[in-house]
Amino acid sequence: MGDVEGFLKYERANPHGRPVAERLADYHDVYEPLDDLTVMHQGDRCMDCGIPYCHVACPLGNYIPGWNELVSDGDWERALVDLHRDNNFPEFTGHLCPALCEGACSLGLNFEPVAIKMIELQIIERGFAEGWVRPEPPRRLTGKRVAVVGSGPAGLAAAQQLRRQGHEVSVFERADRAGGLLRYGIPEFKLEKHILDRRLAQLEAEGVAFHTGVDVGGGLPADELARGFDAVLLAGGARKPRDLSVEGRQLDGVYFAMEFLTQQNQRCAGDVVPSDDAISAAGKRVIVIGGGDTGADCVGTSLRQGALSVTSFELLPQPPLQRAKDNPWPEWPRIFRTASSHEEGGERIYAVQTKRLIGDERGRVTAIEASHVIWQRDAQGRMQMQEVPDSTFTLPCDLVLLAMGFTGAEPGGLLDQLGVELSPRGVVSTDANKMTSRPGVFAAGDMSRGQSLIVWAIAEGRAAATSIGRFLSQG
Repeated sequence: MGDVEGFLKYERANPHGRPVAERLADYHDVYEPLDDLTVMHQGDRCMDCGIPYCHVACPLGNYIPGWNELVSDGDWERALVDLHRDNNFPEFTGHLCPALCEGACSLGLNFEPVAIKMIELQIIERGFAEGWVRPEPPRRLTGKRVAVVGSGPAGLAAAQQLRRQGHEVSVFERADRAGGLLRYGIPEFKLEKHILDRRLAQLEAEGVAFHTGVDVGGGLPADELARGFDAVLLAGGARKPRDLSVEGRQLDGVYFAMEFLTQQNQRCAGDVVPSDDAISAAGKRVIVIGGGDTGADCVGTSLRQGALSVTSFELLPQPPLQRAKDNPWPEWPRIFRTASSHEEGGERIYAVQTKRLIGDERGRVTAIEASHVIWQRDAQGRMQMQEVPDSTFTLPCDLVLLAMGFTGAEPGGLLDQLGVELSPRGVVSTDANKMTSRPGVFAAGDMSRGQSLIVWAIAEGRAAATSIGRFLSQG
């Protein structure tokens, strides 16, 4: 505990966003760099609880009070060692995790929680700046070969852990660059790609081999891959998007969010998107259907592209400003939040249901028809949706982006060729050791868990690596 009265002396500090007009003119990080003293004072605020619920809430099991105290004392290098003990990529979670730990912080009962995520990010950035983050190649080799299919956070975490166990690890990615959704799903203004590239360089220096532009189950038969390795990890994510089943869905100008976001990330990387396939919000009235993180990413990207207007639809009601009675601490607080993209502009409409899309004679979307809904509990306590009578309205639009989440792993190809079983939820079924119905083939991350958080993906990748290592030691 850095300062027994720290939580009384210092208020919670939040990252400072650059001026909106400035950041809308580029795709650089929204937030300004932090200063060490501010972050050290946040470490002082940690109370070193007898039962650290922040530690319990984190899927990675990060021992947060430990590195909070080290930061408070100014021992950044030891804090980095403790941080890396449980988390391969704290720079990813420091930028992208919603911070489940902060929702469970004991200080949050009567004060604002410790800015744990900010501390985590400052530790790893200090580590890279000081040269403390170095490759850690294995000291001995096992002679075992593991294939990892997918290079998102789950695949990368597993690959690094497996390589450090001494196995030969090959990562297969069907896109032209490694990183999965970190590369093409997360906008540059939330995660600049040089942050991803420097970590990929570390993995390569440790001996992880990356094979990009390889579609396992397509150009490379999955059985052929499986025969060439002692174990295979499926970490391809839950890439099947939830679709909108309404009249007019087939109209031009209606796209899945990932199609839109991927193209902008390609442009930021210097790639040329063919004009015939280009999706742009420039000068258009944009409707984003879906109020989660992906929807917010579409808002921020649309505004940067020069959208005329941006409106977000969310099917659920607006959350309360403070915890509801049925949402007690240390549960994750289901409260109203404003993402950086929503600070930049646009309108959010809650409790609204899309009824149909309207097009012109050319087959292009021109308007959206929707209605308001209310949510009420039935006799069994389940929330049920009902349309509000006479609440139908129409909004003009030129671009509709579907950001309603994902329903499971992509069917066919890879999964069919391997013959692995799927759960009723459309994800790959695994046992307690992350092994699928096919011996020697494992699955982790969103591909087996379903759409989730980056912190869960890293935790799943680490757990799968442990199980694969145990499996290989028996063979």
